[in-house]
Amino acid sequence: MKNPIRASIITVDQAREMLKDQREQRDERFPQLAISGQYILPDYRLTRKREAFKIRRHTFLKKHFRSYVAFDSDNGQTLWIHNFPSLSEACFWLNTGLKPNDTDSAKSYKEWKTEHVAEIETLKEQLRSLHLEKKKAAPAEKPISVTTVQKAKRSKAKK
Repeated sequence: MKNPIRASIITVDQAREMLKDQREQRDERFPQLAISGQYILPDYRLTRKREAFKIRRHTFLKKHFRSYVAFDSDNGQTLWIHNFPSLSEACFWLNTGLKPNDTDSAKSYKEWKTEHVAEIETLKEQLRSLHLEKKKAAPAEKPISVTTVQKAKRSKAKK
């Protein structure tokens, strides 16, 4: 395999740091990003909003199930970001620089996908293991607060 997938999975905090770093260095002549490489953020979507008379664009990460944001900052100066509906499409863009429906490539998306099945499956296994870790950490019960006690008393009083 001559062109392996080098993307790794990141967390929301790391993605926000990358966006913040890009925003801080927006006006510099030769920006040097702190983190360079190719990354994928699962279960989020990138949204942009124009404000201040449409002069500045603000970028937000929004939770969106089964959506992937691909970050490419390989050159260390520019951060390229795109939303994708599947993990394999995000990997295809990071690996070739083309979207799945682009036709000016030597190989099509389907051919590329069949070549990289094993690598995509390892990324999917990483996602599953991260999801299981979150699921195990989530069952921690919330401490009882005043509002929950008041709600419980009101429901008993109504009966």
